[in-house]
Amino acid sequence: MDGQVNNPLVSVIVPNYNYARALGLCLTSVKEQTYPNLELIVVDDCSTDDSVRVAESYGARVLRTPVNSGPAAARNLGAANASGEILFFIDSDVAAKPDAVANAVELLGSDPEIGAVCGNYDPVPLIRDSLVEEYRCLQQSYWLIADEGRIMTLYTALLAVPARVFAEIGPFNPRLRETENADYGLRLAQRYQIWLTPRVRGVHDHDHELRVLVRKVFTRTALHIPMYAHKPEFPGGLSSGPRAWVSIAALATVVALVLPALFGAAFLLVPLVTFAAFVAGDLPMHRFVARERGPLFLVYFVAMHFFLNLVIAAAAFSGVVAWLTSGRFRRLYQRPEAVAR
Repeated sequence: MDGQVNNPLVSVIVPNYNYARALGLCLTSVKEQTYPNLELIVVDDCSTDDSVRVAESYGARVLRTPVNSGPAAARNLGAANASGEILFFIDSDVAAKPDAVANAVELLGSDPEIGAVCGNYDPVPLIRDSLVEEYRCLQQSYWLIADEGRIMTLYTALLAVPARVFAEIGPFNPRLRETENADYGLRLAQRYQIWLTPRVRGVHDHDHELRVLVRKVFTRTALHIPMYAHKPEFPGGLSSGPRAWVSIAALATVVALVLPALFGAAFLLVPLVTFAAFVAGDLPMHRFVARERGPLFLVYFVAMHFFLNLVIAAAAFSGVVAWLTSGRFRRLYQRPEAVAR
């Protein structure tokens, strides 16, 4: 009895869609957790690859969504069928460190005001198969390091939530396939503390194709616009991730490149100044990359970061246009509790 009190059952919930290539590494990491009292649930979102067979080979309880519905719906289905006092969500492209669950349980038990604990990732990808992935992993790892402590958003790739808190806040918004974490963080932060800690850590297999990364960055940026428009409902805002003025500096650099052709060589200084502002905006991150990978990779990193900030600028413009012209888009994050019905 005392053992159950000290080690409450933790339901490890793994939402998955077509990630058989990393799922085995994820489930191996769950099996290697030092925490002794776990149940393992894999929620497959209508995968067309070998994911279900992989999950079953690890002895996981496998649930399946009736139609492909996105990670929010998959997490909700897992939570609805979980028996644990604590829900530990881990994405199928993440391998958790052996003490991740134990540390999350300890942190949640240290203060009843803590409603969620989020984890960070190593700066090296789980499966190293592209430079795009190496860039994204360093970028995300740095942003999460910079954000460690109490936060006002939510990172769902490594996330522990008491089942009682999840029941109180309600499920993830299944209409949101790309920004369900930010929406849930908005709701959760109004009642509980959310902590991002290096003690809950994993290794993440980021997107290795540029087209996939561009699509995600564009979509997520655009979908954040209606949330920012309701900032009074979003306590604290986002303290990490892309800064608007860095993306503006990248866009201004491209625009300023036409000035020398129009007005003479004296205007070459303008794009140099705007590019310097772009680099300076994320200078601590660039120093981090240089320490981790050296100056040669830093050149590639800055070039890729510049390109993605242009994508962010274009997506933000698209989101503003959509917000101005679409009432449905403006209402995207309103009354999130209504989606539970």
